[in-house]
Amino acid sequence: PASFCGVCGLKPTYGRVSRYGLVAYGSSLDQIGPFARTVRDVALLLRVIAGKDPRDSTSVDEPVPDYLAGLDQPLRDVRIGYAEEYFGDGLDPQVRAAVEAALEAYRQAGATVVPVQLPHMKYAIACYYLVAVAEASSNLARYDGVHYGHRTVRPKDYIDVYCSSRQEGFGAEVRRRIMLGTYALSSGYYDAYYLKALKVRTLIRRDFERAFADVDVIASPTSPTPAVRVGEKTSDPLAMYLMDIYTVSVNLAGIAGISVPCGFTSEGLPIGLQLMASYFMEPRLLRIAHEYQRQTQWHLAEPAGHP
Repeated sequence: PASFCGVCGLKPTYGRVSRYGLVAYGSSLDQIGPFARTVRDVALLLRVIAGKDPRDSTSVDEPVPDYLAGLDQPLRDVRIGYAEEYFGDGLDPQVRAAVEAALEAYRQAGATVVPVQLPHMKYAIACYYLVAVAEASSNLARYDGVHYGHRTVRPKDYIDVYCSSRQEGFGAEVRRRIMLGTYALSSGYYDAYYLKALKVRTLIRRDFERAFADVDVIASPTSPTPAVRVGEKTSDPLAMYLMDIYTVSVNLAGIAGISVPCGFTSEGLPIGLQLMASYFMEPRLLRIAHEYQRQTQWHLAEPAGHP
């Protein structure tokens, strides 16, 4: 959303911000984060919402730093990694050019840009959409018209309460994901799909841990394509899912990630640069993202057709 709308969006480390009050989708993936025009505003809001919450058992009792402190420090000794896995087939040429220009801006600012290896990235989208839909199938079971959620009017019988309430209360895409998740968790398929996805998730996490031993952040496009029209991809779920191909690994690994504007296409559509950092390294991530906004003006520009 941040990339497509030309704003900044932060996905904090899993557990950094309480999920209390959130409608659970994928409990091991969900993480609340702020949107803002600038990285400085993101840091300001994160300072308010971060911290341990006794109402959310997944929130972490980790000290909350002053995210604004040190935001303006120069990029001396900063190492930025980029992985070829993020620059393969399917990447829009204009998106590639904008992200490569952003990496060059970092070089000019004094950062060192080096390649890193994330060999299991190619499995991330399949892994994510197995783990996510399986957890969604379980989490959304409570919205049955009896305990929570929409309840159908004048049901024929108690079976119809459940069937019609869920049919009416969930959109087509939500129902699709629930069915996929139920299938993945069903007898005979659990080991073949869900359990295997969890093992791949561990490999993806280890890839990031190895990479962050050598670099401070990893840079990539936020999405392989610029924004699409509202509803344009809803009839093609696979194409819609593939727009997440560069961001889902951040959720799978539980690390921190931020998207910042880094340009526009020739049609005036926003392009996002994604920066990823290790667990609870939001201060470093925000400082590096903020430096890019000091060097460029993309976050102040407006998309084509903006009133």
